[in-house]
Amino acid sequence: MIRRRVLFQGRVQGVGFRARARDTASRHPVTGWVRNEPDGTVLLEVQGDEDAVERYLGDLRRRVSGLVVRELTVQVNPERDESGFRIRYA
Repeated sequence: MIRRRVLFQGRVQGVGFRARARDTASRHPVTGWVRNEPDGTVLLEVQGDEDAVERYLGDLRRRVSGLVVRELTVQVNPERDESGFRIRYA
């Protein structure tokens, strides 16, 4: 089980990015969340087995192609008992 925190920069707010992230997650065995940040970026955390996380991120990248100009990814500690993938609001 791994968990990744990904910060997306570009034209990522006001374009349905969070909804696409949540919809894409429904097609993969992953959990996590996504939210808009005050600086105009989008922050996402995704958790699952390594292959599922990589497939999810690859699928999401295809769905948001052209919107993201930079992506920063770090591995973080997995969350216990997390279920589903949701949009978080500030």
